[in-house]
Amino acid sequence: MLSGKEVEELLIAVGAVFDGHFLLSSGNHAPRYVQCAKLLQHPALAARVASLLAEQVGELGRIDAVIGPALGGIIIAYELGRALGTRAIFSERDAEGRMTLRRGFEISPGERILIAEDVVTTGGSSLEVAQLVEGHGGVPVGIACIVDRRPAGTELSLPVIAAVRIEIPVYPPNDCPLCRRGIPYVKPGSRKR
Repeated sequence: MLSGKEVEELLIAVGAVFDGHFLLSSGNHAPRYVQCAKLLQHPALAARVASLLAEQVGELGRIDAVIGPALGGIIIAYELGRALGTRAIFSERDAEGRMTLRRGFEISPGERILIAEDVVTTGGSSLEVAQLVEGHGGVPVGIACIVDRRPAGTELSLPVIAAVRIEIPVYPPNDCPLCRRGIPYVKPGSRKR
């Protein structure tokens, strides 16, 4: 079984950790970015990380399904569903930017749903998915992620279970030392902003 330190080493080994100046989907800036797709492109590694998370989510009780927001949460949700023996679905944004279920996916009233993410920074996307689950009568039981990079003291209304916790500073755009130094930012990730 992998440890958190080994997951971090895997992320570095596959080239998933980038240093520079990044505009995050939250609108904040950071000097480091973790692109979990670089790890998830390797099915054997994705399965190992999902197995680690599956062991850790046992404390949440029964899980009927796993949901991941498109794009970053799709593969890890699938692998977690496989590891837990449940179905895996994904949510995606509609034309107005709202999180929605499409492609025939359904959540039945009372289903206990685990939210899967690649990286949690503010938890905003995860909480949007939780609201979607609740809107369909489901019960969000927690958030499982590969990387928890929330700033210290950032609490969410659901338990967060992570394969690894990585401390990365986050700056509001109006108080970013990288901007003050004139370093241009790049916008990785999949959300339109």
